[in-house]
Amino acid sequence: MSQFLEVIEYFFEDETEMVHRIPESGSAETKLGAQLVVRENEAAIFFRDGKGLDVFGPGRHTLTTMNLPILTKILALPFGHTSPFRCEVIFLNMRIFTDLKWGTRNPVAFRDKEFGLVRLRAYGNYTLRITQPLLFINTLVATKSMMTTEGISGYLRDVIVSRLNDLLGEHMKTILDLPQNYGELAVVAKVRIKDDFEKYGIELIDFYINEITPPDEVQRIIDERTGMGVVGNMNEFLKYEAAKAVGMLGEGGEGAAAAGVGGGVGGTAASGAAAGMGVGVGAGLGMMVPGMIFKTMMEGGATAEAIKKQGFVNCPKCHANVQLDSRFCPSCGTQLVVVNRCGKCGAELPPEAKFCPECGKVVGEETKCKKCGATLPDGTKFCTECGEKVE
Repeated sequence: MSQFLEVIEYFFEDETEMVHRIPESGSAETKLGAQLVVRENEAAIFFRDGKGLDVFGPGRHTLTTMNLPILTKILALPFGHTSPFRCEVIFLNMRIFTDLKWGTRNPVAFRDKEFGLVRLRAYGNYTLRITQPLLFINTLVATKSMMTTEGISGYLRDVIVSRLNDLLGEHMKTILDLPQNYGELAVVAKVRIKDDFEKYGIELIDFYINEITPPDEVQRIIDERTGMGVVGNMNEFLKYEAAKAVGMLGEGGEGAAAAGVGGGVGGTAASGAAAGMGVGVGAGLGMMVPGMIFKTMMEGGATAEAIKKQGFVNCPKCHANVQLDSRFCPSCGTQLVVVNRCGKCGAELPPEAKFCPECGKVVGEETKCKKCGATLPDGTKFCTECGEKVE
């Protein structure tokens, strides 16, 4: 028996849930005149034949030919304005999502000039919100067939890891230089990932890098190299102390004897210190810094809490403040509801486009590594599986 929808609504009890589909599987029958209830911090999108059609903001909406023009045109209702039609409704949670986790599922490949092919692990967290509901649905839910929060979060995590891997390949020669470049890496990564997220109708607000670690065997080599360097400097210090003690012995007396004893004790202590410093500094340069967090904020110093209180976004053309549910910028008239974007160049696509008019990429085509065949996010420059440069 088909399910008939007269009142369509959903309440996000779980704050981590991004999307919810009604019905959860298949499609349901509804008709013009049905009630659609959209709560604050929600958006509702009618979904049919794999495409998002019309978007509704907060409020109670009576479905008519006036507010469902696209859907009505597609259906071409033959039996008047009360005929039932089949569709799906996707509710989006428009709140700010904080403390989302990202990290490498498997170690990513990095070509190091000192150690060869090294596999690195990295993790951190980030904050985002959905700003373009229709674009979000058509680029992630429809194109990538992701109907769950887990699937969407997993894809975004892969995008972050891919961009971070690209930055390492472009700016780093060896992981020995990584500690001194953490801050710069976090800033550049945030800017690049933010541009990628905008292609999916998402705004990246905060981005954190918590840790990047090499394999244990590479970590041991780094510790040994660093330890040897510190001990070498300490040996110079011990030679100086020994020479000073010999000079005092030549002068004779209890002071010299005391100095000799003191020198012996100092040498032992210094040796212990050298070992300790070797391990400490080595571990430090080995990137094992779990307490280190680099935070970069969006332009203008806005934070997640500040945005939540403001209730507006910036127009991408004139940067004027615009209400979250606005379809057009009141200052310059720019259309804010984007239907679809090219995953490669970010150009806006017509609803029925099969190829990007700017770069020619096939809409929905997956990017694959030519060497190992791994499926990669659009725009990837270095394969996360084998480290090969993607053309």
